[in-house]
Amino acid sequence: MTKCYPNLIDGEWLDGEAAPNINPSDVNDVIAEYARATKADTAAAIDAADQAFAGWSRSDPIQRHSVLRKAADEIRQRKEDLGRLLSREEGKTLAEGIGETTRAAQIFDYFAGEALRLTGEIVPSVRHGVNVEVTREAVGVVGLITPWNFPMAIPAWKIAPALCHGNTVVFKPADLVPGSAWALVDILHRAGLPKGVLNLVMGRGSVVGQTILDSAKVRAVTFTGSTGTGKRVAEASIAHMRKFQLEMGGKNPLVVLDDADLNTAVDCAVNGAFFSTGQRCTASSRLIVTAEIHDKFVAALTSRLKVLVVDNALKEGTQIGPVVDESQLLQDQKFIAIGQQEGARLAFGGERVSRQTPGFYLQPALFVEATNDMRISREEIFGPVASVIRVGDYEEALDVANDTPFGLSSGICTTNLKYATHFKRNAEAGMVMVNLPTAGVDFHVPFGGRKGSSYGPREQGRYAAEFYTTVKTAYVG
Repeated sequence: MTKCYPNLIDGEWLDGEAAPNINPSDVNDVIAEYARATKADTAAAIDAADQAFAGWSRSDPIQRHSVLRKAADEIRQRKEDLGRLLSREEGKTLAEGIGETTRAAQIFDYFAGEALRLTGEIVPSVRHGVNVEVTREAVGVVGLITPWNFPMAIPAWKIAPALCHGNTVVFKPADLVPGSAWALVDILHRAGLPKGVLNLVMGRGSVVGQTILDSAKVRAVTFTGSTGTGKRVAEASIAHMRKFQLEMGGKNPLVVLDDADLNTAVDCAVNGAFFSTGQRCTASSRLIVTAEIHDKFVAALTSRLKVLVVDNALKEGTQIGPVVDESQLLQDQKFIAIGQQEGARLAFGGERVSRQTPGFYLQPALFVEATNDMRISREEIFGPVASVIRVGDYEEALDVANDTPFGLSSGICTTNLKYATHFKRNAEAGMVMVNLPTAGVDFHVPFGGRKGSSYGPREQGRYAAEFYTTVKTAYVG
């Protein structure tokens, strides 16, 4: 009999109507069933978080440190089984699943330390006999809405700073990946959180997410997902005058100059564009290559793609797992057809493939002879699809790289210090990579972009305090 996992509301595990969690590597494999919260369930979770806020926001730093450290330790100890669960429900390879789980442990470890480093300022007043204190305080109830592509790491980098800084949380994970979210919340619950501080409400965005957005008791919302949904989050949040933080799409460029080391450039392109099945907002889907190295780069990249192993995420030797579900697979295939209709040449891949277990397998697709005005170069596909755009020189490459409505991550492969330095300064992105894949970031430094990719304060590291706290200035005479 399939096990059913409940929601966590006000410290109690509550059952409800459940939906199956399907393995994209094997659609016959039902991982478990997970409860779907109703509007009333979500409202109860918000009320519980609101009631718990006064106590948790004034809890001592060692209590917060203890909970976050215990969570970090258990995640690290269980990284193999948690990583397997992650890969089983999301479809990234087992190595990537374990790696993401390890990163989640590192995030909780980091914010456990930050809980003991919360600081303020004492500032001299311009008035004689007056002292000024500047402190940070928790915002209140924070709504967390997370995507399916990083079901462990992204919830971790939202939950950990929220709890560290004294906020209470209502957490809605993506409907496709409830298992990782449930496991993470269970660990934190058993680590000693008071009831109501962390609430898990799984289910549909139209029900759970909308209820969070409609509540005046939710004082901040942090969202990672599509640009369209991000705009709806912003509109709803403005109506309540609440803080909101958005991480949305990307159409990230990887510039390859004539002087680049060819092996390095190909490594960066394969990793950035196709690993994690291309389902990363930081994926390098536009490969902007200067003329002299273009043909050699395309030939070397195509040769590498031919030997990549696309198979069951849990199978040893798999390098690229399945697309997350049928809907995403159809979107990828739609854009592959659009690219061909627009005049780009499909140099490799793009076909749905069969494996021993029935799943959503797609051969990585590489377009050449693409231009930057094509839809495949303008719109986020969110799959293992990349386009090569030929340019004449560095100046043109930079212009093309910046000619996008997005601005999350931007990369360059070059051995020329002048070009590397100029690109770091002039790339219109929140993160810049030199001789590294556009995807892949550290957990202790700011994450975020510009233009249509991000809105609000940065995530991760010390910069997370900008979103999860509000500043108070006190004058003492």
